[in-house]
Amino acid sequence: MDRFKFGDSDESGSDFDEDPSGLPFPEPLSRTSFLAPDFDPATFLSSLTNRHQSLEDLRQELRSLEQALNRELLDLVNENYQDFLSLGTALRGGEEKVEGVKVGLLSFQRDVKAIRDKVETRRKEVDDLLNEKRRLRSDADVGKDLLDYADRMEELEYRLMIKDKSSADSTADESDTDSDIYGSEGEDSSEDEELADGATLVSLKRLERHCHKYVFLVSIAQRIGENHPFILSQRARVSKIKSTVLLDLRTALEQANQIGDKRDARTMSVLRLYDIMGEDVSAIAALKNLKI
Repeated sequence: MDRFKFGDSDESGSDFDEDPSGLPFPEPLSRTSFLAPDFDPATFLSSLTNRHQSLEDLRQELRSLEQALNRELLDLVNENYQDFLSLGTALRGGEEKVEGVKVGLLSFQRDVKAIRDKVETRRKEVDDLLNEKRRLRSDADVGKDLLDYADRMEELEYRLMIKDKSSADSTADESDTDSDIYGSEGEDSSEDEELADGATLVSLKRLERHCHKYVFLVSIAQRIGENHPFILSQRARVSKIKSTVLLDLRTALEQANQIGDKRDARTMSVLRLYDIMGEDVSAIAALKNLKI
C-alpha cells in the first residue's frame, strides 16, 4: 500500500481519482509527538492514517526531522565549546582536591568521635553523681526518720512512765527540760475524777494522744522499713509501749463501767481509741473480760 487514506477503495478505479493534487497537504510532524514517555512507533503510525501521505514521503519527513535535530545539537555544542573546554580544564587535578577533602573529612570525623566520647564519659559521670546524690539524700531522709523515731519513742516512754530505773536516774536532773520538750499534760486535770474506790479516772484526752503518737511511731517504722537494723533493735521497747497503752485502755474501759449514766458514752469513746490503734481483737477480749 503506497498511501494512507480514508474511504473505501474501488478496485476498478472507475469512481476514484488517483491524482493526489486535490488532497489537503499534511502538516509537518511535531516534535512533541516523540517526547511522550510511553511513545510507541506502531501507535504513532496508526495515528497518521488521515494524513493522505505516501510512506516514502513519511520516511523523508522523518529523515529531515532527524537531520534538523542533529544540526541543532551540533550548533549547541559549537556555541558552548569554550565552556566544555574550561570544564575539562577545571577538572584537571581534581583527584588531589578530592583526596584533600577526604583527608579533612576523616580528620573531622576523628575529632567528632573524640568529642562524642568525652561527652559520653561526662554523661556517665554526671549520672553516677546524680545517683550518688539521690542515695545520699535517701540516706539523710532515713537518718532524719530514725532520729524522729527515737525521739518519739523516748517521749512515749516518758509520758507512759515506763522508762527503766537507770534511765529515770540519768534524766532526774533534766525533768524540767523534759517537761518543756514533751509538753505538760496538766491541762487534762479538769477531766480527772475519783471513782467510788478512790481511784483517779483515766484521762481519755491523754489516752487519745498516746494512741495517735503510737500509730505515728508505727507509720515511721513502716516508712523506714521494719527490717532496718535500728527498728529491729527497738522492737522490745515499742512492744512495751504498745502493751502499756493497751493496759491503759483496758483500765479506762473497766472504769467506764463504774460511772453510772455516762458509762455507755465513755465505753464508746474507749472503743474508738482501740479502733485508732487497730486493736479490735484486743477490744473484744477486754469487753469479754469486763464484768457488767
